[in-house]
Amino acid sequence: MIRTAVVEDVPTIVELIRELAEYEKEPEQAQATEEQLRSALFGPQPAVFGLVAEDDDTGETVGFALWFRNFSTWKGTHGVYLEDLYVRPQARGGGHGKALFTELARIAVDSGYQRFEWTVLDWNESAIGFYTALGAEPTTGWTVHRLSGPALRELGTR
Repeated sequence: MIRTAVVEDVPTIVELIRELAEYEKEPEQAQATEEQLRSALFGPQPAVFGLVAEDDDTGETVGFALWFRNFSTWKGTHGVYLEDLYVRPQARGGGHGKALFTELARIAVDSGYQRFEWTVLDWNESAIGFYTALGAEPTTGWTVHRLSGPALRELGTR
């Protein structure tokens, strides 16, 4: 079952984010706190939206997706940008990931959005295969760039 995240899900989502960071071999990068996530998801102006996947038999939360709206100047519409999607290893193969993706696609279509985008680590063959099986195509000719840490502070304080 896929449902919209509620404030009571925040501790579990933070736990899942840490599991995802472990899986992606960067556990030290998962620094978000429950307070930060609660504010981002449920504050006066939510910046991010969440879905959770629950096991049909146990009701246990086994996965999540966090997304936000982006905007295409070329299309003139918002889109869905998937920040993170994770399904616990013991629940993989049960359709939870596909159900989360299907719900995100439904949100995009129902909202009149033209795009549903995300990034994937180039070594994550199983994820790439999963996305390809859903009909996703990799974009070519684009490289993600990021300013963070000292470089961001230096540029932002000039």
